[in-house]
Amino acid sequence: MSGTGAPNFKADGAGLRVGIIAASWHEQVMAGLIAGAAGACDEAEALATVIRVAGSFELPIVAKACAVSGRFDALVALGVVIRGGTPHFEFVCDAATTGLNRVALDHLIPVGFGLLTCDTEAQARDRAGLPGSSENKGGEATWAAIGTAITLRQFSA
Repeated sequence: MSGTGAPNFKADGAGLRVGIIAASWHEQVMAGLIAGAAGACDEAEALATVIRVAGSFELPIVAKACAVSGRFDALVALGVVIRGGTPHFEFVCDAATTGLNRVALDHLIPVGFGLLTCDTEAQARDRAGLPGSSENKGGEATWAAIGTAITLRQFSA
């Protein structure tokens, strides 16, 4: 089962600036992911800015622009890709994952990975933090980014 063994990580992110970059496809699922990310920022006392993009393929380039801007201490990338009958799923998932990883490593900025890669829309809804969902991947990705930003502060002194 997805989520089994997931840590219950919380941290004091007071004053951290978090860019939440969110795709626009599958609006119901995205609304849950964004609410989860924003809720985690509120709980951590981090400052959240939501930036919408067309789809999951566009997440890396906007994440890079955010990283280069110097306006954020951490980023969270949220999106949904649902498997269909063509190789589109694999291409988009691989490009988004590789691109987001490059942004994090090339720019030394945490990028919380909230890209849902699901076989069905029902699986995506179950991970979106909606009422009745079993998981809140928007919140989890945000806590991971906030925690990593706090850890990285140790190396910048």
